Amino acid sequence: MEGSGDMDAAPLLRPVPGSYGVPFFSAVRDRLDFFYLQGEDRYFESRAAAYGSTVVRVNVPPGPFIARDPRVVALLDAKSFPVLFDVDKVEKRDVFTGTYMPSTSLTGGHRVCSYLDPSEPKHAKLKQMLFSLLASRKDAVVPVFRSNFGALLDAVESKLASDGKADFTGLNDVTSFEFIGEAYFGVRPSSSAALGASGPSKAGKWLIWQICPVFTVGLPMIIEDPLLHTVPLPPFLVSSDYKALYSYFSAAASPVLDAAEGLGLPREEACHNLLFATVFNSYGGLKLLLPGILARVAEAGGKLHERLATEIRGAVASAGGNVTPAALEKMELTKSVVWEFLRLDPPVKFQYGRAKADMRVESHDAAYSIKKGEMLFGYQPCATRDARVFGPTAAEFVGDRFVGEEGRKLLKYVYWSNGRETESPSVGNKQCPGKNLVVLVGRLLLVELFLRYDTFTAEQVGKAAAKVVITGVTKAATSVSHGAA
Repeated sequence: MEGSGDMDAAPLLRPVPGSYGVPFFSAVRDRLDFFYLQGEDRYFESRAAAYGSTVVRVNVPPGPFIARDPRVVALLDAKSFPVLFDVDKVEKRDVFTGTYMPSTSLTGGHRVCSYLDPSEPKHAKLKQMLFSLLASRKDAVVPVFRSNFGALLDAVESKLASDGKADFTGLNDVTSFEFIGEAYFGVRPSSSAALGASGPSKAGKWLIWQICPVFTVGLPMIIEDPLLHTVPLPPFLVSSDYKALYSYFSAAASPVLDAAEGLGLPREEACHNLLFATVFNSYGGLKLLLPGILARVAEAGGKLHERLATEIRGAVASAGGNVTPAALEKMELTKSVVWEFLRLDPPVKFQYGRAKADMRVESHDAAYSIKKGEMLFGYQPCATRDARVFGPTAAEFVGDRFVGEEGRKLLKYVYWSNGRETESPSVGNKQCPGKNLVVLVGRLLLVELFLRYDTFTAEQVGKAAAKVVITGVTKAATSVSHGAA
C-alpha cells in the first residue's frame, strides 16, 4: 500500500549488518563493483538483499588514497534516508562530496557554502546571499529561459533537417550556461572577454576535477579507474579555466557582491561561493536535469505528450498566450512530470552526514544503533524508488504520479533537493536554495516543447556518459502564441 511505511509498528533494535572486509583491498574491490562490475544500483541492491536489510555497512568510492575513510552506513529506504536532512543529528561539515573532499585550490582556497555545516558562522550569510540573488532575479527567469531555449529548439530543427538527428545534450550544455548567466546576472557569459564561447567547456572541465573520484565517464575500467579514481587530479591543470570563470563572475555579479559585503562577507570569498553555486549546483544540475527530463518524456510516448500539450496550451491560452506564473501553476500534470523525473533520476544521487552523537536510525522493519562519528550515506534512488511507499510501479516513470490530492501526499518522499519536496530551504538547513527554481526550469522545458510540438522522439546514446539525441519532432498543427511572461 502506498505510503504504508509511515504506519509500520515500532521496529525491533538490531546491529547494522554488513562488512567492510579487508582494509584497502576490499575498498578497491568494492569500488570496481560500484563503477564497473555491478553498477551503482546493483551494488547497493545486492548488499541489501545479501544482509536482508536496507541499512547496511559498505565501502563507497573513491576508497584508498582519495577517501578519508570509505566505510559508511548506507541508508537504502524511504524511512531511514531522511535522517540525513536532520542537522541536529548529523554534521554536514566537509561531506558534500562524501568520503573525500576536493582541494580548496579548486575554489580559491575557500571552503564554500556546500561544505559548511549550518552551525558554522558563515553558512547563514552565504546561503542568504544566494536567496537574495534568486529573489532579485525571479522575474527574469521565464523570459530568459524562453529566449535561450527557443533558440535551442530552432537549432534542433535545423539539425534534424540537415542530419536527421540533433544532439540535445550538447546544445543544452551551451544553452544552459548562457541561460544561467543571463538569468542570474543579466550578462551572457559569451559576452565576457575572459570566457567568450569557451565558458561551458571551462566550467565542465572544472566540474570534472571535483567529482571524478565518484563519477564515471564510461571509459574502460583499466584506463578510467587508475586515471580518475586512484589519486586526485592536480588542481593546477584547471587553474587557468577557473581564473577565467572568476573574472566573469567578479564583473557580471558586481551588484550581488556589493550586497554580500553588506552582509559582512569578504568580496573575494563571496565571489568564489557565487561561482561554485552557479557553476557546480545550478549549471551542473541543468546539464543532467534537462536532457534527463527530455529522455524520460520521449520514452513515455504519445499519450503523455497529448495530455501535456493539451494542459500547457490551455493554460497559456487562458493567460492571453503568455507564459505567466499563474499559467504555470495551472499545469498540474507538467509539474508532476518534473517531480517524477526528480524522484526516479535525482541529479545528485548521494547524500552524506556524520552522526553528531550516538543515535537510533529506523528503517521500515528494524531500528539500528549508530555511533557518534560514523558516516551515514544515502543512495537516493533506492530511497525514492521504495516499493513500500510507491507501490508496484516504484521503479517506473509514471508522469501523473503526483496529480491530485492522493498524489500530492507522496511528495514528502521526493528527496532530490537534500530535503523533502514538501519542505523549504532555509539558512539553517542544507536543502538546495534553488529548489523551486529547478522545478520551474524543468516545467519551462516542457512548456517550450509542447507549445511547439505535438510529439517528439529521442534516444540515449552511450552508457555512463550518455547523451540524449532528438530523432524527430511533429510540429503543432495549430500555431500557438509564444508570448513572453
